[in-house]
Amino acid sequence: MSEHFGTLSDGTEVHRWTLERAGVRVRVLSYGGIVQSVEVPDRHGHPADVVLGFAGLEGYLAHPEPYLGALIGRYANRIAGGRFPLDGLTYALEPNTPPSSLHGGARGFDKRVWEVAPVEHGLRLSRVSPHGEEGFPGRLEVSVTYTLDADGALRIGYEAVTDAPTVVNLTNHSYFNLAGAGSGDAGGHELRLAASRFTPVDDDLIPTGALDEVAGTRFDFREARKVGAGYDHNFVLDKGVTASAQEVAELYDASSGRVLTVATTEPGLQLYTADHLAEPFAPGDGIALEAQHFPDSPNRPDFPGTVLRPGEVFRSETVYGFSAR
Repeated sequence: MSEHFGTLSDGTEVHRWTLERAGVRVRVLSYGGIVQSVEVPDRHGHPADVVLGFAGLEGYLAHPEPYLGALIGRYANRIAGGRFPLDGLTYALEPNTPPSSLHGGARGFDKRVWEVAPVEHGLRLSRVSPHGEEGFPGRLEVSVTYTLDADGALRIGYEAVTDAPTVVNLTNHSYFNLAGAGSGDAGGHELRLAASRFTPVDDDLIPTGALDEVAGTRFDFREARKVGAGYDHNFVLDKGVTASAQEVAELYDASSGRVLTVATTEPGLQLYTADHLAEPFAPGDGIALEAQHFPDSPNRPDFPGTVLRPGEVFRSETVYGFSAR
């Protein structure tokens, strides 16, 4: 089901699509591929929206920086210095968070209107990112599917092809609060992560290149514990890159009984505790669990590669599962 959601200043119409299956209702916008809401029941069967979002388009236009629920690209996370080398050339990007480029630049995929078509139990979003968009090389054809599984899990599948060598790293930037959006600080949620290492960062949140052990540190979530605050870090998933999505994380809210599981093909997961959220939200109102490749991989040949070449197909999948106990 689709409906008119708003109009951009250039006259482009934005639509909202609603998916519903197995007691889960998801709303997706053609603007930014944004997951506006995800309604799931608690242990008593009472539904609530568990992702942060705005009621109208004007909210997303006025407050773009949190990237609420957005589809992120061409490159999710940070690229140091807003530049990277590829095949003997250096490409300069938009340093929208000086000195780095973040989430694809000043006008990344999160600020574009996508073509949307229905598929079985879901939607396919598509667009062409032209050569040179935000400084990235190659004409990139991208499609992203949002589907609901029989059990209500939200499955996000990404595909891309290019006509020239480029770098690609795509993710979804939803902030979860399993007690319900607007219920307050989510830092009391319990998190389990299948990650024995993480990538420490410098003062600009750029990985130092080390892969540190989590044992004995505040980054150890191998056993479930409360999240707290102060995280904007990439965790090195023990499974690495996989052909099919494997479960890597569980987030639990004791007050509602809601459980979120994350399964992915990706090698990393960015934990962001939203310490810098501002009005109309507050710091800590949600927790982002962004499945992706590592930050600054184009400048780190020892990290899992993010280069896509002509004739290759970029594929990635992440599944957000919902239950209650």
